[in-house]
Amino acid sequence: MHRRLFVLSLAALFACSLPSLPDEPTSKQSVYDFSLVDLDGKVFPLSAYKGKLLLIVNLASQSVYRVQIAALNDLQKAYAADGLVILGIPSADFGGEELKDSAALRKYYIDTEHVAFPIFARATLHGVDTIPLYNFLCDPKESVPGGDIHWNFTKFVIDRQGKPLARYEVDADPADVDFHVTIETALAGKLKKQTPKEKHESEGDDDDGE
Repeated sequence: MHRRLFVLSLAALFACSLPSLPDEPTSKQSVYDFSLVDLDGKVFPLSAYKGKLLLIVNLASQSVYRVQIAALNDLQKAYAADGLVILGIPSADFGGEELKDSAALRKYYIDTEHVAFPIFARATLHGVDTIPLYNFLCDPKESVPGGDIHWNFTKFVIDRQGKPLARYEVDADPADVDFHVTIETALAGKLKKQTPKEKHESEGDDDDGE
């Protein structure tokens, strides 16, 4: 009996003397853990949008699909009172179809298109220099199916807790009635998280064809 108690005590002492392992880094659980850079060069935390339904879109002002900018603007105006916020992120990664500097971006999006939603600085959304937000959005384990961005005007629907719900490619026109219904469903908290099968069924031709 005494021998057993001695062994147990020795084991407990040995366990206490072991160095504790550092806590595993927690993965990013929502878009609120990330920031973007605005057109003035200032870092803007996405946690400022807590409680809003977000639609994050990579823009390209010189693309043949730039008509979607006006459609996104109409969508923002239609559902702003219900809590929708569209975030526009210009990028030249796909076909080099975006303007280069913030002054030119501001002139186009603010002065020409008169967008009613936030426009951020041009960002890298593909390759080794991809910004952290898009590493998160394109990770199917953390986000929704789809992988790397394929082309301009890819749209991510983010729920009011900052969790990705669905992803739509360039062929999903925000002017379409079906897309409006999707946003209305998400605003009501009834849009279910997209599955790989649903993502595949929603895909069309995501090539700009230019």
